[in-house]
Amino acid sequence: MSSVSDLNKQLKPARNASLEPLMNIIRTDLEETNQIILERMHSDVELIPTLARHLIAAGGKRLRPVLTLGAARLCGYEGDRAKKLAACVEFIHTATLLHDDVVDESNLRRGNETANALWGNQASVLVGDFLFSRSFQLMVEDGSLEVLRILSNASAVIAEGEVLQLMNVGDISLTEDQYYEVIGAKTAALFTAACEVGAVVADRPANEVKALADYGTHLGVAFQLIDDALDYSAEQQALGKTIGDDFREGKVTLPVLLANQQGDADEQAFWKRVIENDQTDEDLAEALRLIAKYDTIGATFEAAKSYGLKAKESLDIFPESDVKTALLSAVDFAIDRAY
Repeated sequence: MSSVSDLNKQLKPARNASLEPLMNIIRTDLEETNQIILERMHSDVELIPTLARHLIAAGGKRLRPVLTLGAARLCGYEGDRAKKLAACVEFIHTATLLHDDVVDESNLRRGNETANALWGNQASVLVGDFLFSRSFQLMVEDGSLEVLRILSNASAVIAEGEVLQLMNVGDISLTEDQYYEVIGAKTAALFTAACEVGAVVADRPANEVKALADYGTHLGVAFQLIDDALDYSAEQQALGKTIGDDFREGKVTLPVLLANQQGDADEQAFWKRVIENDQTDEDLAEALRLIAKYDTIGATFEAAKSYGLKAKESLDIFPESDVKTALLSAVDFAIDRAY
C-alpha cells in the first residue's frame, strides 16, 4: 500500500524547476494534504483504493492543489481548511483524468499505463465517480456555501467542457473563440476554482478573490495551450506520451486550427479529410510538416506566454512577498514545460 512518504517523494521538483519556490513554501501543507488524500481514498471495496492510488501516485507536480495552498498562503491563511480543499481539488482533477482516458481511449499517461488500460473502462468510470463523491464530501465538511458554490460550479463547467470538446471532434470549421471556450471550461475552470477558494477560506475582500480567480483562469488557459502545442512536439515523448494523439482523435487544437487557416486550398482539403473523414499512416507526418511550415507551434507558445503575462498581472494588487514571487514563478513553470 502507498504511504504518505511515497507520495511526498514524488513532490520533489527538478533542481531548476520554477515551481520549486512555491513547493518549498507549502511543502508541509502539501504533505498533510497527501495524508488527507490517502485517508479519503480508502474504501472496503479493494479495487477503489488500488485504482485510485495508481493514478494519484503517478501524478506530476500536483499543480492544482499546490495553487490552492499557495493562494491561501498569499492571503495569510495557514489553517486546515485549505489542506482539505486542496485534497478536494485533487480528487476532482483525478476523477476527470479517469473519465478523460476512457473517452479518449488512452493507454498511456506520463509514461505509465492508464487505469482503463489496466482495469477496464467500467472500473475507471466508477472509481472516477467515487472520487467525485469524495470531493463533494470534503466540500460539505468545509461548511462554506461559497466554497461549495465555487467547486461544484467548476465540476459542472469541466463536464460541460468535455462534452463540448467531444461534440467538436472531427469539425475542422472550429473557430478560435470556440476552441478557447472549450479549454476555458475543461482545463481553466479547475485552476480558477483552486485559486479562488484559497482566497475565500482566508476571508479576503472581493477584489482579492477575483484577482486570484483571474490568475487561475489565465494560468489554466496557458497550461492547456502548452499541452496542445506539446502534442505535436518532440518534447511530448519526454513526457511519456505519444506525438499526435490529438490528431489521431480528430481534435482541432490551436496548432491545427492555425495551420488550416493559413493553408492553401490543397492544404485545407488535407486538414478537412484527416480531421473529418479518415487518416492514413502517412498523414501525421504531413500534418507535422504543415504545422512546421506555418510555425503554429510557435504561435501557440506565444499565445500561452500572453496568457501567462495576464496571470502575473492579476496578482498586481497583492504586496510583494515570497509567496507572490513563487506564484509568479509557477506561471513560468507551466509555460517552460515546452522548452
